[in-house]
Amino acid sequence: MPKIIGITGGIGSGKSTIANYLVSLGFPVYVADDAGRRIMQKQEILEAIKEKFGSDVFNGKQLNRASLAGIVFDNPDRLKELNAIVHPAVRSDFKKWLLKYQESPFVFYESAILFESGSYTEFDKIITIVAPLEIRITRVLERDSSDRQHVLNRIKAQWTDEERISKSDFVIENIKIDLAKQKMDEFLKILSIN
Repeated sequence: MPKIIGITGGIGSGKSTIANYLVSLGFPVYVADDAGRRIMQKQEILEAIKEKFGSDVFNGKQLNRASLAGIVFDNPDRLKELNAIVHPAVRSDFKKWLLKYQESPFVFYESAILFESGSYTEFDKIITIVAPLEIRITRVLERDSSDRQHVLNRIKAQWTDEERISKSDFVIENIKIDLAKQKMDEFLKILSIN
């Protein structure tokens, strides 16, 4: 049974960059956001979303993710309702994925809402990726066609870095990617010893 290492951090912190680095080193990485997007295409999930949020978040049979995001990111109660639909399905999907990697010493699980979802209790170690607020905002604005206020609202909907750090085993500051990779390498050495 591999050790399961959680990777988390706020939007724009660079979680995906670190996850991609781990993949390049040959480690299995489960990306919860990607799984969530895939799972949200399943008929039973779409039906549950329609029942809870109405047909306004659909273009015909197609889920309008932007419309749904507009509802949930500004309303924590609605976000909890969506998470109650998606998170159990992601958790189940991860358990199936994990069966393929029973011989690996470690697997990594990357999620922005590792703590908010409560899934952090299932991991052996947790790494939090951090970056200064303005760098995070700039990264998201460059990546998404979003506006600053929308990014700030998403940041406010997530745990703070301080809250994440208080429950983490290791912290990587991701300002310069080479330094962040070095920190990840240090953590991998520590993991290999323990």
